[in-house]
Amino acid sequence: MRPGVWQKLDVASRCMTPVALTLALVIVNAVPLKIPGLTPVLPVLALIGVFHWALYRPELLPPVTVFLIGIVQDTLAGTPLGVYALVFLAVYGGVVMQQRFFLGKSFTVVWIGFLIVAALASALTWILVAVLHGALINPKPVSFQFIMTVGVYPAVAWILMRWQNAIVPAED
Repeated sequence: MRPGVWQKLDVASRCMTPVALTLALVIVNAVPLKIPGLTPVLPVLALIGVFHWALYRPELLPPVTVFLIGIVQDTLAGTPLGVYALVFLAVYGGVVMQQRFFLGKSFTVVWIGFLIVAALASALTWILVAVLHGALINPKPVSFQFIMTVGVYPAVAWILMRWQNAIVPAED
């Protein structure tokens, strides 16, 4: 029996949730909080989304989508256009290349892996922004942003994993 239109739409919408959730993380980051000085040190939530989906279901978050999510992040965060696009692509590529190592490991090992990836992503972000501005910039905000991102990783990863197990269709 051939699947009906509604069944095909259901599967397609479930397959689109990694993109939608990662974009939602970008938007949550952009919500203005009326706390002075907080914006530069907010965690980069989309980095967690890119890491998660690159690790567990990279076929549902293709590189071109990662690039576009990075452009949206750049636009909403006010970073020079292309910085997060490049950083997210580098993270995506690195995680996909190391996927075999991470799969099946404990949460602690994955979290330590994310810590390393986030540190490299933060350093790359800092370097790219400094080069594009043509001046050294203070590394403290990027350092605090890194700490915040690694700190909220368990909560965001838990949500993404629950969503993945409940909504995203199993691999064929």
